[in-house]
Amino acid sequence: MRVQLRLPPAKLAATATVTAVLLAGCGGSDQDSGAPGGPEKKTIMVAGLPLADVAALHIAMDRELFAKEGLDVRVQPVQQSVQALPALAHGQVDVIGGANFVTFLQAREKGTLATRVLAEGARNAPHMMDVLVPSDSTIKEPRDLEGKKVAVNILNNIQSLTLNATLGKAGAGRPEYRQVPFPQMGSVLERGQVDAVHAAEPFVTALKRELKARTVVDGNAAPVAGLPLSGYVTTDTFIDKYPKTAAAFQRAISAAQAVAAKDRDAVEKALPGYTKIKPAEAAAIGLPDYPVTSSAAQLKRLISLMRAQKLLTKDLDPAAVLYQPAE
Repeated sequence: MRVQLRLPPAKLAATATVTAVLLAGCGGSDQDSGAPGGPEKKTIMVAGLPLADVAALHIAMDRELFAKEGLDVRVQPVQQSVQALPALAHGQVDVIGGANFVTFLQAREKGTLATRVLAEGARNAPHMMDVLVPSDSTIKEPRDLEGKKVAVNILNNIQSLTLNATLGKAGAGRPEYRQVPFPQMGSVLERGQVDAVHAAEPFVTALKRELKARTVVDGNAAPVAGLPLSGYVTTDTFIDKYPKTAAAFQRAISAAQAVAAKDRDAVEKALPGYTKIKPAEAAAIGLPDYPVTSSAAQLKRLISLMRAQKLLTKDLDPAAVLYQPAE
């Protein structure tokens, strides 16, 4: 089946350069063949975001958990998971790590790309995704955000979804959202181009350090506490073609998630290697929860919230979205 990706014109330019980099960095990986009985494809290209969400990916690499499964995993950094969609669609990227679930659930529903969740990566947790304002801002509480300009990494996605739900619970109206990549949020906040930014770690900590920004909303407030946020996403095509590889990748990530869930020191050690967070600051950042196994019930919460805000037009079966290896 030929996959056609339909992106809005504004996103085409943003993805073009990133796609070119990804294509240049991963040519020839399809030629790899695994040992008999092992993974069909040894070299796996992962488009990874510079977020705490993907700490397990780097733990798995550092501890050779992928190597134990017969995999050679290579990471190509991207700033937004949507930027890697064209490369994923064409098989030039095998997995997107830190992929926000909202984008990929929408893609699956619309038929633009048949995506599947290999593993959950991060669930919402206290202060790992906060709304920040300048220290001298007149915005003092969540209600004050109504009608204000708030930067989010991607429009109509996990940040606006969760903040809308939180403000609605507090009886407040919605803000006006502006799309700003995480690394640029500090500059637009400092210049007053937005009133607030909805940032994820490690950017929350960096903005507090560099701009003395303060938190007005903990992104883990009710009713979105513990909500699934992101994970490791591939395509049905990849799973059908390389089922043993997909299962091996899932086993390695699950083992690394178990480390991240129990050993904060391991996460703190990994963060400076792929983010701008300094070693001394890693101990202070708010980390997500790292689920060891994916949960259809938890993913259903996200799907229901998306339906309520009209980001999905119909219910999706979470069990069909989550990858389960054949016995």
